[in-house]
Amino acid sequence: MEAVDIVIIGGGITGVGIAQRAQASGYRVVLLERGALGEQTSANSSKLIHGGLRYLESGQLNLVRQSLAERRALLSLAPDLVKAVPFYIPIYEGNQRGPMAIRAGLSLYALLSELDPLGYFNRIHESQWPSLGIKLTGLQAVFRYFDAQTDDHQLTLAVAQSAAELGAKIMTQVELQQIAHDSSGCVLTYLQSESSEEKQLFAKCVINATGPWVNQTLARVTPTPAPIEISLVQGSHLLLDIAPPPGILYLESIYDKRVVFVIPWEGQTLLGTTETQVDSPEQAGVTMEETDYLLGIYSHYFPYYSIDQLKQKLTGTYCGMRVLPKLGGAAFDRPRETLMHSLDTHPQLLSIYGGKLTTFRHTAKEAVQWVKERIGARPIKADVDTLRLKPPGGAESIKSIPRDDFLVENG
Repeated sequence: MEAVDIVIIGGGITGVGIAQRAQASGYRVVLLERGALGEQTSANSSKLIHGGLRYLESGQLNLVRQSLAERRALLSLAPDLVKAVPFYIPIYEGNQRGPMAIRAGLSLYALLSELDPLGYFNRIHESQWPSLGIKLTGLQAVFRYFDAQTDDHQLTLAVAQSAAELGAKIMTQVELQQIAHDSSGCVLTYLQSESSEEKQLFAKCVINATGPWVNQTLARVTPTPAPIEISLVQGSHLLLDIAPPPGILYLESIYDKRVVFVIPWEGQTLLGTTETQVDSPEQAGVTMEETDYLLGIYSHYFPYYSIDQLKQKLTGTYCGMRVLPKLGGAAFDRPRETLMHSLDTHPQLLSIYGGKLTTFRHTAKEAVQWVKERIGARPIKADVDTLRLKPPGGAESIKSIPRDDFLVENG
């Protein structure tokens, strides 16, 4: 039976990020993925590397600070995959968030970015409003700030490629059967798609990074640990065959005051996202209600399109899954911090609840620290904080959106 230091279950951005950092830290790493790398939640996000401006409303300052630091790191480490883009916040009469609130939020956002040049924001001149394509009736102000955009799937593959180059063994099309846990480690039993023969692998530590399937994976552990109660919330997106805006529009929903983005994507317009609770990952799928919700918002801000006309322009839909703590209230207001869960009864097993595309490196750092506390340090092989991420397999880099030079309006 092969024996390694760490087995990671799950080949999304969280799993491959941990594999990269753990292998660079000198551990022997195997990653097991049921399907293909990064084809579930990590390919179905809003394609943003951002600090989470809206998280300021719920007081999640540490998450915003952490996210902004990771945004800065990824812009440096993955310049072909992560690009700075302008965001525009139009403010209309009757909006929940007025000009003073938005200016205060952007000022705090800039401060939390530790005066990163990308923290610059301004109020654009009224003469430039028509270029955004949005309705002008009732428009009071438009603010511009910067965050970043990526191809989430390509970024996941790039991190996996880096992990493999460092020596991590990455196995796809693997069906996990069982994890037998004891104080010395874990024995994993699995099947590979090309063979019906069961295989086993011993690991000193196992990290469960299976996203929405985290509790389903825990159910395969013996003895079975108690899971954390969670809510699964899908975020749906629509792709429209409409020329994209000059940057990302940050819009207040006309239905429930949530934030919805209108995003340039591969020459078209990407619209999202929703927050709809589902009972299991297998139930995920864009609903008619979500489609009407998103198209209703778009039609409100771009009134020259009716909802029926927009439905004719739909070229694709997808939804990703969020793992949130099971709490009362709207999903929009719940904490977004990633939770690392390990029990005294299962000291060699770590389960990761949640996880964000932007902060996958921070999550990986915490996971590797957990491993170090369990089995000790190893001689460092590489420094992932300076290791450049390359587009996988010669893929084209993501195209940046030009930064336009809008006039600044004082006040």
